[in-house]
Amino acid sequence: MTAKRSFFTRVLRFVLALTCAFLLLSVGSVLALRWIDPPTTAFMIDDRIGAWLDAEPNYRLRHDWVDWAQIAPSMKLAVVASEDQKFATHHGFDFDSINDALEDRESGKRVRGASTISQQVAKNLFLWPGKNWIRKGLEAWFTVLIEACWSKQRILEVHLNIAQFGRHLFGVGAAAGNFFRKPAAKLTADEAALLAAVLPNPIRLKADRPSKYVRSRQQWIVSQMGQLGPLKLGS
Repeated sequence: MTAKRSFFTRVLRFVLALTCAFLLLSVGSVLALRWIDPPTTAFMIDDRIGAWLDAEPNYRLRHDWVDWAQIAPSMKLAVVASEDQKFATHHGFDFDSINDALEDRESGKRVRGASTISQQVAKNLFLWPGKNWIRKGLEAWFTVLIEACWSKQRILEVHLNIAQFGRHLFGVGAAAGNFFRKPAAKLTADEAALLAAVLPNPIRLKADRPSKYVRSRQQWIVSQMGQLGPLKLGS
């Protein structure tokens, strides 16, 4: 009995130590990235591994960091208009959208996306593709940390720089150069809306060869941008 109790005590201590280490590492990482631009992300690493496993001969990951001031206001507004119109006011989670998604699932309808920009940043930076409860739990944890430690401006800046816009193509800087041969600061409203239109599935949806669906989504985003007006972000 004593030996068994000793074993469980050691296991409990190990689990507690592991939990404390994870908490310290995650909090420290999020705090550091408030000021330090992330050199890579979990999704970029996954992209590199996938290319290595597929033995792609001419693989090149394209990613150029662009500071907030060098991103066109139209691009910032387009992403908010298309992905998360309550971004400026929520605290990481859009509970109305989550409730709508749950209702769609229960009724057998196609489930709409309910992830906020903050959740997408958490997922893209720290986690892996796929859907399971462990990953969703970690996503929620990192979302809370990001919302607590970063300004809304920083969250959107990081999102625009790490989101995937095409095959092996990450960030608005690389996307603007690749698709429009111009810097991110010069993107027009139509160009920004086209880039935002492919974000739900940047592998299937093409900014350089837009389908009718992408074009219709682009026009919808432009109309939403007009309704939202200039982007105003709080702290």
